[in-house]
Amino acid sequence: MIQKFAKEWTEPVEEGTVIQNKWTTFTKGVTEKVSTWVRVAFIQYGLMIAIIGFLLGRAMILSELAPFVLPYLAAIYMLKRERAGLAALSLLAGAATGFHGQVTFVFLAIIAYVLLQKVVTKFATDATKALPYTVFGASIVTRLAVVFFTEGMLSNYALMMASVEAGLSFILTMIFVQSVPIVTSRKLKQPLRNEEIVCLIILLASVMTGTIGWMIYDMNVEHVLARYLVLTFAFVGGAAIGSTVGVVTGLILSLASVASLYQMSLLAFAGLLGGLLKEGKKVGVGIGLLVGTLLIGLYGEGATEVSITLMESMLAILIFFITPKNVFSNLARYIPGTVEHSKEQQQYLRKIRDLTAGRVEQFSTLFQTLSNSFQTIPQPVNADDEEREVDYFLSNVTEKTCQTCFKKERCWVQDFSKTYDSMQRIMTETEEHGGIKDQVLLAEWKKHCIKPEKVIKAIESEQNQHQANQKLKRQVIESRRLVADQLLGVSRVMGDFAKEIQKEKEAHHYQEEQMLEALRGAGLEIGHIDIYSLEKGNLEIEMSISSDNQHGQSEKIIAPMLSDLLKETVTVKKEENAFYPNGFSHVSFGSAKQFVVDTGVAHVAKGGAYVSGDCYSTIELGSGKFAIAISDGMGNGERAHLESNETLQLLQKVLQSGIEETVAIKSVNSVLSLRTTDEIFSTLDLAMIDLQDATTRFLKIGSIPSFIKRGNQVIKIEASNLPMGMIQEFDVDVVSEQLKAGDLLIMMSDGIYDAPKHVENKDAWMKRLLSEIETDDPQEVADVILEKIIRSEHGSIDDDMTVVVSKIKRNTPKWSAIPLYNTPKMVRKRAKKKVSS
Repeated sequence: MIQKFAKEWTEPVEEGTVIQNKWTTFTKGVTEKVSTWVRVAFIQYGLMIAIIGFLLGRAMILSELAPFVLPYLAAIYMLKRERAGLAALSLLAGAATGFHGQVTFVFLAIIAYVLLQKVVTKFATDATKALPYTVFGASIVTRLAVVFFTEGMLSNYALMMASVEAGLSFILTMIFVQSVPIVTSRKLKQPLRNEEIVCLIILLASVMTGTIGWMIYDMNVEHVLARYLVLTFAFVGGAAIGSTVGVVTGLILSLASVASLYQMSLLAFAGLLGGLLKEGKKVGVGIGLLVGTLLIGLYGEGATEVSITLMESMLAILIFFITPKNVFSNLARYIPGTVEHSKEQQQYLRKIRDLTAGRVEQFSTLFQTLSNSFQTIPQPVNADDEEREVDYFLSNVTEKTCQTCFKKERCWVQDFSKTYDSMQRIMTETEEHGGIKDQVLLAEWKKHCIKPEKVIKAIESEQNQHQANQKLKRQVIESRRLVADQLLGVSRVMGDFAKEIQKEKEAHHYQEEQMLEALRGAGLEIGHIDIYSLEKGNLEIEMSISSDNQHGQSEKIIAPMLSDLLKETVTVKKEENAFYPNGFSHVSFGSAKQFVVDTGVAHVAKGGAYVSGDCYSTIELGSGKFAIAISDGMGNGERAHLESNETLQLLQKVLQSGIEETVAIKSVNSVLSLRTTDEIFSTLDLAMIDLQDATTRFLKIGSIPSFIKRGNQVIKIEASNLPMGMIQEFDVDVVSEQLKAGDLLIMMSDGIYDAPKHVENKDAWMKRLLSEIETDDPQEVADVILEKIIRSEHGSIDDDMTVVVSKIKRNTPKWSAIPLYNTPKMVRKRAKKKVSS
């Protein structure tokens, strides 16, 4: 029963929904088909060209000049030559139906232009540049010929008017060449420049002059169309575009009809008011036109004619209201400064960004594929492979010894097993001991073989070659694995970079307005604020502020106020004085790191020389990490200095590229081990400090221990790895330690650690030395350590000595946070405290 009632209640609803969906689909399909037909008729079949040509054929200036005909025909002839005949016919039709009786001039001007264009095309190298001159010549020749044949003479007035008409045609040709493609093309690919917008308005206003004389119930059609045009551009582009369109349209209408001179003021004022009231949507723009019509209409024609002017404005507003919204949206996409244009640009930039990110991801995938191809899958060693290697080994030996022996048949046919086993035992013995240590085996072999020494030497020689081949194979395998690791590291970096590219910039308009209001409320002169990130620990804020003559208001006032507002310590990252034309400065703010590192260094070369084999570096990476590195080249002098310096330079470049530190060290090691065959190595002592939480990773490659001094406690940090470049394959031993504010990190080279020759337990001696130092200044600690080490050896410096001391400190800004809001609740709390005290 319940199901029955449910079905009865739901069936009409479902049926109505289906009918509504069908009707929506039908209307949408009809609309799309109609718009497609209109687009095809106007653009593909040239209806737009015919309409514009017809109206321009009727258009006049000063009641006797027709400067629009030849420029339009020339523009169509150069841009769409296949439509030149249609344009010529439409111009003739417009002239024939016009009130000025210029059909003869239009006909002769078209013929003169075509003939002159043929001549110019043959002799001119660039017909487009010669086009205005061609139009000028055809216009002035035709006008003078018509005047001469009609009046029988050429007066000065006729010469002047012909020159004015030809000059206007010259200018309009350049304007129409830019504006005609905007109207006749299917789709614009680029946003319009300001010059192109003005040219388009001139073309549209010129077309409107062709409607002079058309009346609808005492209303002039050209006035209605002009006000509709101003409404459209004021709604789309704002006050600047609206007033510009009003001025240009009114000027051309006043030239066509002197009685319409006041229209320029009306249209310009209406465009300005409509643009200013743009926030009120269509109603606001319409009210702007009505206000402008009342004010200028009363001034221009008086109260008797203001009713007709109001009716013209009301009709223009009605047409404006019934115009579909997508018409304005499509037009706004090509007007700079509009929201639609900004969205179009953002969409284009987003497309470029996604394309770039896609290419980076492709490279990342490529490097990952290359890394997988270099990965060596360990093959299980079976007995057949080992037996095959022994057979190859012994076959090479017998080829050099037994092939020429006369007892070959007896040894390898009759006593095959004994000969094979004996030679295999000799091979194993030489592999393990480098020679035959088993005297029983040697005696048996001498009894069995007539050339025992020759065979043993051949086995030893082959064994050396076999070991060299095995070593080479291992090196190739390790090199492939190292290359695979490096390619994988590059792949990960590029993958992370692609993700960073694809990150959308979040809109923080509300926060920007709040921040701007708060800072201006405090009396600061702020131009604008751009917030790029509000992520905790990764703030990015840029603003323009008035110049303060380098008194530091950004650091002393604005940064503390932002810190109080965002509940996070904010500091000035970069400040550029007088960056903007108005003298304002550009300031970048960002999150302050929780910790900072203060470093002191003391070093001396062996024997007091100038060049030390030790090198050190402190690198602040962009990822919020601080790296401290010491490298000790093998030996002393310039060669060792070059080795250690090159190691640090390579490491710095790889770390700054974003590759993880263990992969970076392996990459540097592979480069150092493969670049030369010299026995030159270098050690590396690296500490990576995270400036947000002070966690530190120690990577020690052949280096001596480091120490952390925390109050009176001294902590030893050590790890065991061979020096850089000694072997191609090694596992980086990483030691992690949590540092605290006030800790001293002491890193040193072996010249410091191994200097006291009389000390057996150097760790205990070094800990006692560090605990006895009273100062906590990093530079003073480094100087004291170096001085005590040299004094303990009676002033002798037997090796290069380097000590780097780093102090971990909390990042406390110099200026405290300034509260922005003093709420009543806080006031009441403070009042209660005062009363209780």
